[in-house]
Amino acid sequence: MKEKSENYRCFSTAKNACQKIGPPSPQYKLRKLTEEDIPDLQILFRETVLHVNARDYTREEVEDWASCGDSVEHMKDLLARNDYVAALNERDEIIGFSSMNAEGYLHSLFVHRDYQQVGVGSLLLSAVEKRAWEYGVSEITSEVSLTARPFFERRGYEVVKGQKRRANRLELTNFVMRKRLKD
Repeated sequence: MKEKSENYRCFSTAKNACQKIGPPSPQYKLRKLTEEDIPDLQILFRETVLHVNARDYTREEVEDWASCGDSVEHMKDLLARNDYVAALNERDEIIGFSSMNAEGYLHSLFVHRDYQQVGVGSLLLSAVEKRAWEYGVSEITSEVSLTARPFFERRGYEVVKGQKRRANRLELTNFVMRKRLKD
């Protein structure tokens, strides 16, 4: 067997057939977020909630939830109180973001709707979990949507309780989850 390229595996046969084996894995980059990124964060947050979370929440619920990112002042406050990291694609566009604070609270993890299930969420979660280790916390906690719950469970988080949490006008179902860090 000889390799034609990263995307194909070729076999020495009478037909000299090549089989497509999938695209090469993209190399995403990480960087700290700043206030200059707020407009991009607002768009990514809104689009993710409206399109990805719509499979688990009503239209009215996702519209209410998406409106939580409209305030620039609120976003500035979140950036000041949490350590935010962004995942960037090959064009240096923000395709996801997450945050951790010094108490071990994971405030957010959102991935662009076009980058779901390609490793961006896992990359971001690993980055903020590393930050939690650096802070020296023994446990990470988060409030996780219906949509994100299976993702977190696959990564060792457990549900502490289900709850209703106010977005702007409406109360939405989510879950308090935690992951204990080993020494």
